[in-house]
Amino acid sequence: MPDHNWFKDWFNSPYYHLLYKHRDDEEALSFIRALIKQLNPAPGSKILDVACGKGRHSKVLAELGYDVTGIDLSLESIEEAKTFETDTLHFFQHDMRLPFWINYFDYAFNFFTSFGYFRTLREHENAIRTIAQSMHSQGVFVMDYLNVHYAEDRLEKTHEKEIDGVVFRISRWHNDEHFFKQIQVSENGVIKHLFTEKVAKFSLGDFTDMFAYQGMQIQEVFGDYHFEHYDVRKSPRLIMVAKKIRDV
Repeated sequence: MPDHNWFKDWFNSPYYHLLYKHRDDEEALSFIRALIKQLNPAPGSKILDVACGKGRHSKVLAELGYDVTGIDLSLESIEEAKTFETDTLHFFQHDMRLPFWINYFDYAFNFFTSFGYFRTLREHENAIRTIAQSMHSQGVFVMDYLNVHYAEDRLEKTHEKEIDGVVFRISRWHNDEHFFKQIQVSENGVIKHLFTEKVAKFSLGDFTDMFAYQGMQIQEVFGDYHFEHYDVRKSPRLIMVAKKIRDV
């Protein structure tokens, strides 16, 4: 089983960035542009990008005319993101479980299942609290998470891929509470590293409760990056739009 802080080492690993460098960025960027069209933030709105990685999506938001701040635990990712900084785009290495700026942002985003990694429910609740406290009253939070039932039904158990001479053997499984993905890294036939990702099986009901406890109320739920209706069995994503209705 993975170490409870597995994400600290894995997200800073060069193998992580190698494995995921071919992700469908165009789909991601199209989703962000469509999201902005859906939300229609006022020009210059202050946006917090939680778990921003290397800042590619924050950069797009800034280019669309918003004042964007990205935070991420990975020092390596933030150091690269900082090369994009401008007067309206800033990055900080920060643990989302700890308080950040208070009552400052108009919007907060958490994209592409960049949540669910922590060992305890309290740690996840702390992260939601950080996000809620960072926004002023009536601020809007968008979380994009995997849809648990869809992922369970379509779990690909094992596969291999080779990238730049590095072989990744990937195994997936799940139990009642988590999804696991083990990544075995080999170079020249020699196993170099073994990492295991772990993501909590949070449902819409779980998020509804966590958000409500921090003064946020879900306004809309979508099931994919085209903003189709959410179906608990058929939708690949769980995209929630919540509003901060009170301070806690």
